[in-house]
Amino acid sequence: MQQNIQPITKDLVLIGGGHSHAIALLMFGMKPLAGIRLTLITDRVDTPYSGMLPGHIAGFYSHDQCHIDLRLLTNFAKAQLYIDRVVGLDLENKKVICANRPEVGFDLLSIDIGSTPATIFVPGAAEYAIGAKPVSNLLKHWYQLLEDRADNPQKPLSIGIVGGGAGGVELALSMQAHLYQVSKVYPLTFFSKREVIDHNTLKQGVLEIHLFGRDAELMPNYHWSVQRTVKQLLIKRGIQLHLGENVCKVEPGKVICESGLTVECDRIFWVTQASAPHWLKAAGLATDEQGFILVNDALQSLSHRYVFAAGDIATMVNHPRPKAGVFAVRQGKPLFENLRRFLLGKPLKPYIPQKQYLSLIGTGDGRAIATRGPFTLPPHRLLWQWKDWIDRRFMERFSNFPQMSLVIGHWSLVNSKIQRTNDKTMRCAGCGSKVGGTVLEKVLHRIKLEQPVGEDRKDIIIGLDAPDDAAVVQLPANRLLVQTIDYFPSLINDPYIFGQISANHCLSDIFAMGATPQSALALATIPYAAPAKVEETLYQLLSGAVKVLNQAQAPLIGGHTTGGAELGFGLSCNGLAESDKLLRKGGMQPGQVLILTKAVGTGTLFAADMRCQAKGRWIEDAVESMLLSNQAAAKCLLQHGATACTDVTGFGLLGHLMEMVQASKVAVELEMGAIPVLPGARETVQLGIFSSLHPENLSYSRYISNLHIGENHPNYPLLFDPQTSGGLLAAISIEQADRCLVALKALGYEQSCVIGGVIEPILFG
Repeated sequence: MQQNIQPITKDLVLIGGGHSHAIALLMFGMKPLAGIRLTLITDRVDTPYSGMLPGHIAGFYSHDQCHIDLRLLTNFAKAQLYIDRVVGLDLENKKVICANRPEVGFDLLSIDIGSTPATIFVPGAAEYAIGAKPVSNLLKHWYQLLEDRADNPQKPLSIGIVGGGAGGVELALSMQAHLYQVSKVYPLTFFSKREVIDHNTLKQGVLEIHLFGRDAELMPNYHWSVQRTVKQLLIKRGIQLHLGENVCKVEPGKVICESGLTVECDRIFWVTQASAPHWLKAAGLATDEQGFILVNDALQSLSHRYVFAAGDIATMVNHPRPKAGVFAVRQGKPLFENLRRFLLGKPLKPYIPQKQYLSLIGTGDGRAIATRGPFTLPPHRLLWQWKDWIDRRFMERFSNFPQMSLVIGHWSLVNSKIQRTNDKTMRCAGCGSKVGGTVLEKVLHRIKLEQPVGEDRKDIIIGLDAPDDAAVVQLPANRLLVQTIDYFPSLINDPYIFGQISANHCLSDIFAMGATPQSALALATIPYAAPAKVEETLYQLLSGAVKVLNQAQAPLIGGHTTGGAELGFGLSCNGLAESDKLLRKGGMQPGQVLILTKAVGTGTLFAADMRCQAKGRWIEDAVESMLLSNQAAAKCLLQHGATACTDVTGFGLLGHLMEMVQASKVAVELEMGAIPVLPGARETVQLGIFSSLHPENLSYSRYISNLHIGENHPNYPLLFDPQTSGGLLAAISIEQADRCLVALKALGYEQSCVIGGVIEPILFG
């Protein structure tokens, strides 16, 4: 019998990584609920903090300083993180419909996806203007503009900003300040004592900023005192105001207004009235005229009691407020409390937002305006310092998590340890730990619908279509059977993505030997949960694996399941090969070069991820690499005459290379600087963060004859880093190398490169 483990009984799914959800996740991390599986679905691994975004545009904050890392946050909250775009809801069956993955089931749903500028009614705006949201797209264009400006700082530049609200005003001021700094027209220095930006001191003609507003005054939702202050500042800064102008059309490089005013602009940014995605209303949720979700005082949908919403996407029917980040931040705690109360079956608590609030508006030059109700303070450096202190203190909550020791290790294992004492159910071992037959039957029925491969395969005698005690395959004559097996616990808190990574990893041995995949058997360990939750996890896992197996034309023909403390998965893969085309490790020849098809570093990155010391974007880059199958690379290497090949996995680059060296009885010279490395891997090894297999892999250093030369190179520790779904390492003639690399890069293996050469063995006498 095994130890007690709290089973999963309910799914709480959060859509969107907005401010309210960020705070709710932080609080769930500090006060977890036993038996609740928490999942965040978002299309970005980091989310911008609106309070610091203008400061980032102005150049005061780095990208990391003004973005919340959602992977770190979900790790702390022991939540699953699904990176995908939501395109719909099936509220009757409680399913979230995503763009690139199977539907996600829920018992309770919360939505905090922000809003987008309403461009749909203005011809040309969607095509030729840059929306302020999504922020990631705005920043992509902004970074490119800064690069272009740095390359040609004196070239005249005209920028149009459509939207006279607070967002448009802050964007205009922040962009102007940073662009003048890049143009070396005005030295912007944070917190320095200097003359403030004044258009009289600026070189005229270098930069023009046009701000368009349909209302007669700027920031129409604010008191006249701040409107007057802001208008005076913009005029003093030389920003050209076009108030009372309704933009009716956007053409390439041109803003056209109903009055006939036409202004030529090199870049056009759109910061207008917020709107909501159409799929919310289409799903049947009660919405207002703009499509925002109507919620009561408990932030609960008026039409569906098991749906909550917060932030810009929600409209409180009894307490309507402007779409401002300050309200989203303050809704985080009441949202958490009511989600928790709903799950526990307790009465919900009403939340009443304040009517007046302090607004600190950055002016881009190290100053800020303060306003609350009818009171307004003009731009001042101390006000910016105050705003900066508030914003930095808020962001510190998402980098210095309390009780950090609780999240060292795999998320689901930690969760089970924390909650183990609360469960009185004893779990059986042996065959008693298998997933129930009814659940398995339901999952396999769903999986068969996703697996067209195998339906007309004459070589699959018995598979999923007619399950028996074992699968049966027919082998063709004169073909070699290539078999491999691998299995490991989940390294990522998304079973669908983990299924894909595992399948790629397990198939790599088949590809590395020049074989063609024929079929696969699965072995899955599913965390203890209620039957419906086990079904959902197993389906997501197998669906991911089958997606990869379908691409490889290798049907899943059977397998075994078991319950356990944490998610684990592996495949036993069968492949077929022709004897004269079989690639082995022992085929390297002097004079050849070594080609590596993927960057290294997954071991140290995921070790850092377990310790909450890896940036989310580093892990996303690693996941993207692991999701890249080696199938096309293997075919390409064969076509260009590769004579030896292996995949780089658990023993690290040097360990697998030494297997090839010993089998081929040759020596190699490595070019340390040429080895491709995943973003963040050098940083994590410099912090002394290594995979648990790294120390044993270090034993391969005895094969390095010039150890004293290479060990000081920053890439040296990564020679021993164990890889998951790593690349292929192959020996190929120097004459074919360039053509092979061009072909590999065209196939998507952008990190492919020559990392060394094969030489005659070094003899010592």
